[in-house]
Amino acid sequence: MKKEECFFLGKIVKKYSFKGELLIKLDTDEPELFEDMDSVFIDLRNNLVPFFIESSQLHKSELLRIKFEDVDTEADADALMKSDLYLPLDFLPELEGNKFYFHEIIGFTVEDINFGKVGTIQSINDSTAQALFEIDRDGIEILIPMNDEFISKVDKPNKTIFVETPEGLIDLYLEE
Repeated sequence: MKKEECFFLGKIVKKYSFKGELLIKLDTDEPELFEDMDSVFIDLRNNLVPFFIESSQLHKSELLRIKFEDVDTEADADALMKSDLYLPLDFLPELEGNKFYFHEIIGFTVEDINFGKVGTIQSINDSTAQALFEIDRDGIEILIPMNDEFISKVDKPNKTIFVETPEGLIDLYLEE
């Protein structure tokens, strides 16, 4: 299993007991979706290693308390501390309506209601205060904020996102 085929689930943040239990900080708004997993991949020295789950339960709402098979001591648990957890992409729940995962819209076409076809989504920049669509238009990079007010429709079957941006926003990138 390669990292590109997976999504980041969370990080092991601390030990819970002397019996090898660990607390995972999940990277999700819906931790209850991941309460009954059978296994996860743990990133150990840049290799994704499968670990089977003996038991798990939510702990203080945002943490998941996990007991892995064959992790029975504090030393076993120490070896996994601060490791990242991953799951295969096909474990992601299907999103309805205009909701989407960042990875699934790469390559989608962006069309603006007023401007017309803008270009193709190359990536998502989520390192800024507001995430941005990074769109390629014949070699010119156009950035459009991923704002619910701008996104009118996500057409997954036709790989198109329809937006309505403020007048002049796209033109700013095209003026020479």
